[in-house]
Amino acid sequence: MSAYVPSELRVVAVLAAALLIVLIAGYTIGRRLRPGIARALAWTTLVLGTLGVEKLVAHEPAGVRMVALITFALLCMKVIVVIEERARGMGPLSFGAWFGFAGAWLGMKPRLFAYAETVSLNGAGALLRRGAIHVVVGAALVVLARIAWTTAHSRLLATILLLPGLSLLVHFGLCNLLAGAWRLRGVACEALFRAPLRSQNLGEFWARRWNLAFSEMTAIAVYRPLADRLGRGPALMAAFALSGLLHEMAISVPVRAGFGLPLLYFLVHGGLVLVERALSRGGYPLSGSVGRAWAMFWVLAPLPILFHRPFLAGVIWPLIGIPSNG
Repeated sequence: MSAYVPSELRVVAVLAAALLIVLIAGYTIGRRLRPGIARALAWTTLVLGTLGVEKLVAHEPAGVRMVALITFALLCMKVIVVIEERARGMGPLSFGAWFGFAGAWLGMKPRLFAYAETVSLNGAGALLRRGAIHVVVGAALVVLARIAWTTAHSRLLATILLLPGLSLLVHFGLCNLLAGAWRLRGVACEALFRAPLRSQNLGEFWARRWNLAFSEMTAIAVYRPLADRLGRGPALMAAFALSGLLHEMAISVPVRAGFGLPLLYFLVHGGLVLVERALSRGGYPLSGSVGRAWAMFWVLAPLPILFHRPFLAGVIWPLIGIPSNG
């Protein structure tokens, strides 16, 4: 876990101050500036601010660098999607709604917080129960991964257990718990990860099943603004390229290795989704068991490109005490 322990409290204080500034400035930008100016300012903040954060944490462990970069970029993208939705007619968020959306929810639909109800919404209990179950199962897999390492000294087996364990903890556990909690407060949040194994093609996997926060973000911030100007195909590839670049920042930059591999993973998937669309137009849509096999193969087979060894060694393995060498 030393990969996640900051070496200097000064770094933590400066990062916290930067996040607070973006949080407060983002609220003002989203309410008061014209869309064009606000958009340029927000994207500039994302790019230059990320460079600044990377410099700030340059001498920190890889886990600290990853958390810092992801947190800053996520907050900046919250500002960007609010600007885009405001340009499309969404009413302004109150400060409380903005704070909840930006600081206590991983999804990217600010309209949910702009038009919240005053009573609890149905489905909250089911989300809370599912989230709790996934947390327990995920934690058990993490423990088994640790046992696999300490007893068998197998990095492969430990990794096979650890990655889905972490996903169950965060993606299906924490996210469902947050969604359920917000539904109790009248905000129509829903699960961000929805039975991905049922995906009948890659288009369905990325658009409606896996990490809807990312698909919401790219749809609002990239796909919709570009589709009318460039067409659906180029806009789709731009959205996948942005996803790849953000994953580069979260995966390759913290360990300073493996550059280009996460981007390649997402560009390949963007191209494959275009292939699926062409097949569908030609009367050969991918669906059923064939479509599910196709989707899962392309998600899982190139996964080592996305989660490359330097990332595993610097960020994932330290969670259960696996050294990066030996």
